[in-house]
Amino acid sequence: MNITRENVDALNAVVKVNIAKEDYSDKVEKILTDYRKTANIPGFRKGHVPMGMVKKQYGKAVLVDEVNKLLQDALNKYLTEEKLDVLGQPLPKPQDAINWDADTLSFEFELGLAPEFEVSLNSKEPLTHYHIVADSKMIDEQVARIQKQYGKLISQTQVEKDSEITGVFKNEERDIENKVTLTLDKFKGKATEKQFVGAKVGDVISLQTKGLYEDDHELMHALKLGHDDVHGLDIEVSFTISEINKRELAELDQELFDKLFGKDLVKSVTELKDKIKEDAEKQFTQQADQKLLNDVTEYLVEHTKFDLPASFLQKWMQTAGEQPMDVQQAKEEYEKSEKSLRYQLIEGKLITDNNIQVTMDDIRNHSREMIKAQMAQFGQLNPSDEELDSIAARILSNQEEARRISEQLVSQKLLSLYKEKANLKVKELTYENFVKEVYGHE
Repeated sequence: MNITRENVDALNAVVKVNIAKEDYSDKVEKILTDYRKTANIPGFRKGHVPMGMVKKQYGKAVLVDEVNKLLQDALNKYLTEEKLDVLGQPLPKPQDAINWDADTLSFEFELGLAPEFEVSLNSKEPLTHYHIVADSKMIDEQVARIQKQYGKLISQTQVEKDSEITGVFKNEERDIENKVTLTLDKFKGKATEKQFVGAKVGDVISLQTKGLYEDDHELMHALKLGHDDVHGLDIEVSFTISEINKRELAELDQELFDKLFGKDLVKSVTELKDKIKEDAEKQFTQQADQKLLNDVTEYLVEHTKFDLPASFLQKWMQTAGEQPMDVQQAKEEYEKSEKSLRYQLIEGKLITDNNIQVTMDDIRNHSREMIKAQMAQFGQLNPSDEELDSIAARILSNQEEARRISEQLVSQKLLSLYKEKANLKVKELTYENFVKEVYGHE
């Protein structure tokens, strides 16, 4: 067997594989001999079928199969030994009818080669790394929510501005009948609030759905309809009041602190606010880190310039998926996936250049920490090592889950690399201002 390569350009090559008859003849002969021993052909006893008949019936198929196996093994070995970084898979070049009786069989394969390039994290303009803080307003609002959530419900005879009102929305024509508990502050207009204030159990209030809530999601919940159903909905619904309550705020005392965080872990309102601030800012850190990852990814894709073997990849895509594509479909799919492919190559380069590795111990330890955090949410604060190892082993026996955890760890290590080496400027702001700046709304 002989394999040669001709580089068409920096991104494309053609590999030629010559297979001599002696490379496969013994193997083909052995398989056909085994076939002869077991072949059931009318008119002949088992094991006594003439070899010529076996070859005539099975010879071509066995030959083609063995040659294809040889080709696959030879190509894989060649790519490994030559350390060729290829994109997609080798594509066989079409050829006229093959003479399978020839002493030498020749095959050619197109290769798409990965480009050579450098990655720089030193952007000309610094990228923003947000530091989101929980301000006193947010903390006070969270304290108020806790007091409300753990407060007591006191029955009322009529609706007041701060009442919690339970009742049924109904519209027979649209088959709407949904029981909900609502508060007046969710309604869009003051006129709706006036309709409710002073109302009593048993009263029926008529409402127009158009403009009832600021957010369609609130209307979806109230009427138990899908998003498409509530979009632009303009009908009259009735609301029959069945219960009116006022929520008495919970006392900020040791009983509440213990219920929230465990016995004696928080002992004062000051410590409560400190704990709320700490927990909130942990979550904010995750959001800020994700934003940084997204921004660095976008920057690298935009500013790391290299060419790709686009024609080859589009040709490869036509047959690579579960469903074959025509030329136009493959072109459209390539255009959709090109950005993702570029980042995969950039990420691979960063991982190689910075020797980023994820070991099985890393994955196992990360799994244990995830399990501990989940168990802590249910009050199990001190699980044994044996218990953690057992659960982790069960999780990691799922290859898909192990791969997902490995990808998370790679992202974490890349994030650490970005924080260390990228040109960043830290910007401190509240969560409210972060949302306004990043997402353009409150």
